[in-house]
Amino acid sequence: MTIDTTLHIYLISDSIGETTTKFAKAALAQFPTANTVLHKFVFISNKDALIPVLEDAKSNNGMVLLTLANAELSNLSEEFCREHQIFLYNLIQPVTEEIARRTGLEPTHKIGAQHDLSEEYFNRVKAMEFCMMYDDGKDPKGFIEADIVLLGISRTSKTPLSMYLGNLGYKVANLPLIPENQVPNILFEIDANKIVGLTTFDKVANLHRENRMREYGMPSGTKYASMERVNHELKFAHDLYEKLNCLVINTAERSIEETASIIIQELNLPIRA
Repeated sequence: MTIDTTLHIYLISDSIGETTTKFAKAALAQFPTANTVLHKFVFISNKDALIPVLEDAKSNNGMVLLTLANAELSNLSEEFCREHQIFLYNLIQPVTEEIARRTGLEPTHKIGAQHDLSEEYFNRVKAMEFCMMYDDGKDPKGFIEADIVLLGISRTSKTPLSMYLGNLGYKVANLPLIPENQVPNILFEIDANKIVGLTTFDKVANLHRENRMREYGMPSGTKYASMERVNHELKFAHDLYEKLNCLVINTAERSIEETASIIIQELNLPIRA
């Protein structure tokens, strides 16, 4: 059996194609050495636009990932792929059909309905603005209004984690912990259940800091990057976390997404997406 050296995946959507793209990348992450080409076709709204894409998928022995709200176009795609033995995975239609069966309701078939400028959308924008305003300890007053307060020494992913959670709609403030700086009293006045202490392994922090020094054209053997300094900061942070009695998460071997999921679950926050 001959195995194609290049895998062609066709992402077909009647909207911006965000769902098919995320789905494909999640699956491909399991095959880091695979030689793949993603063909993305968005705002497909009629047969004239759809058929050439399917023909191209046929010529490349491609896989098709589909999100089409229009039942006619969705069915046409499935019939074409079945006839020509093309792999097709329909991300939307089977689920909407089952929801319709269980609820007795008819789907609207509205294209891109999840991207409407809703109250949820504007809440996410406000959350992102909040995260930028209260990033890096700019104003401790933000701790009062924040849904989540992140604490951590340098290189524990405070800012990227704040921005990721902000994009989900959570108002996040973060504070870098430096032993020489006084911890704001307000930290001991707010609800400890919304405080998250971020930590890491000393060797990981040391490596990140040395790399950062090199990126800035500075010698890696600075006090900031030394193991002695890293351990001093980690002890300071852990002593504070113990006083606050807050949730502590080690970010060293976790992705931003994984850490965010743990925070949402452990703080019992409402799911937003």
